[in-house]
Amino acid sequence: MIESKTFNRAATVILSVLVIIALLPIVLIVIASFTDETALLRDGYSFFPAALSTDAYYYMVKQGAVIMRAYGVSFLVTTVGTLGSVVLTTMLAYPMSRKSFKYANVLSFFVFFTMLFNGGIVPSYIMWTRFFHIKNTLWALLIPNYLVTAFNVILVKNFYANNVPDALVEAAQIDGASELQIFYKIMFPLARPVVATVSLFTGLCYWNDWTNGLYYVDNEKYYSIQLLLIKIMNNIQGLKANSSAAMLGTGAVELPGTSVRMAMAFIGILPILLIYPFVQKYLVEGVVIGAVKG
Repeated sequence: MIESKTFNRAATVILSVLVIIALLPIVLIVIASFTDETALLRDGYSFFPAALSTDAYYYMVKQGAVIMRAYGVSFLVTTVGTLGSVVLTTMLAYPMSRKSFKYANVLSFFVFFTMLFNGGIVPSYIMWTRFFHIKNTLWALLIPNYLVTAFNVILVKNFYANNVPDALVEAAQIDGASELQIFYKIMFPLARPVVATVSLFTGLCYWNDWTNGLYYVDNEKYYSIQLLLIKIMNNIQGLKANSSAAMLGTGAVELPGTSVRMAMAFIGILPILLIYPFVQKYLVEGVVIGAVKG
């Protein structure tokens, strides 16, 4: 009992230190967003800035049209993409988990194969733009890379195989349930922990994604918040060349500075910080159970 209490205290201290270390960069971002631009450029990032300012947030409010539209695109893509991913992933994992399905192993092989090999960026770009014509559409932000991933499919498949008894499925079949009814009334409701896990993984990928936009989007009305931030940080000349600069109402010297980028970064991660505590318990359970080989 004493050893157990000692271990718990030591673990609590260690984890508390790790949490503080993990939070420090976020705290630094918040402080930098409230730091005067001149002081930030002169002194660099500091937990105790020489001068505070709300200019970054005032600028974001003043130029809210472009920024809010980018946030709207990110919210829309994240919501629709996550829902679509959960439906497709859980439905694909269901036949793979059924021992009675004749081609379960073949299907599992093809899914696992995609984790090891892919065609590369150039063939993917040609396929999506020339054959599916998704460039400069919301589909470009939704379909490539994240809609269905092999890791998530295998995670859900193992969860089904390890946690849903075959007898339960057989009983439903005896009662006359179709495969679709078994999936929606038995398999999917029982998979709540792994569904929460897949939702969080996929939502994070969609919210933080900027590569799809970089490859397939050059129309500013489809810019996500991450892509807009990348454009501001790394491609000021490109931002000036399109209508985004006109909508921002700025010239080259007036483009958002370091403090504004920190403010955008903080607001960009804020939804994740708010959602994560509510799905954390399902995340741990889903990963631990779904990662066990069936």
